[in-house]
Amino acid sequence: MIVRLFVQSFVWFGGMGVVMFLAAGTVDWPGAWAFLGEMAGLGVVAGLALNRHDPALLNERLRPLAQKDQPVTDRVLMIVIILLIFGWLAFMGLDAVRFRWSVVPVWGQVLGGLCIALSTGVGYRVMRENSFAAPVVKIQKERGQTVISTGPYRHIRHPMYAGGIFFFIGTPLLMGSGWGLAVAPFLFGVLIIRIFIEEKALREGLPGYDAYAARVRYRLIPHIW
Repeated sequence: MIVRLFVQSFVWFGGMGVVMFLAAGTVDWPGAWAFLGEMAGLGVVAGLALNRHDPALLNERLRPLAQKDQPVTDRVLMIVIILLIFGWLAFMGLDAVRFRWSVVPVWGQVLGGLCIALSTGVGYRVMRENSFAAPVVKIQKERGQTVISTGPYRHIRHPMYAGGIFFFIGTPLLMGSGWGLAVAPFLFGVLIIRIFIEEKALREGLPGYDAYAARVRYRLIPHIW
């Protein structure tokens, strides 16, 4: 699994780099290098830690993003999300470097890096609490999936997505794209659609989820939604 972790990280972030630098028209983009280095570094460190504490979950997270037990709606939405994210990265290359439509000050870029670190930290905390935190929507019957109601799940039903808010804020800031930050809420809105797909699958296939949802009322932000 360690080999798969490194290979997938190289392919995933290498592909991101190609898209971003082609859009920028140059590799002289410190913000993009900082983003790739931070994301790849934190991702590998989190993966190695997960391999030590929960190798079954790491194996699950290294599986393809299209699986047989996954709802068709989630497969389609995953394709849309990936295309939107890569398009967003390309757009930020146009904005921050090629045409310089907007500028983010250095302190804003530093804040962006901190937001990405926070997002990764939240994601890892969620995975340590929930051994069934797969990247696709499905009920993991073969692993005996149960409802998780401890840790961050005591407060909101989808803490992984809550951590994603910081990713969508931090990425454009770190890469110096003000317009990238402006369109980020629309991309996160697509993830909110995924929350409804996920909850439908959990309510239909995971015993006890309805009772859990009745106890924990908020999906994403406590006392708001």
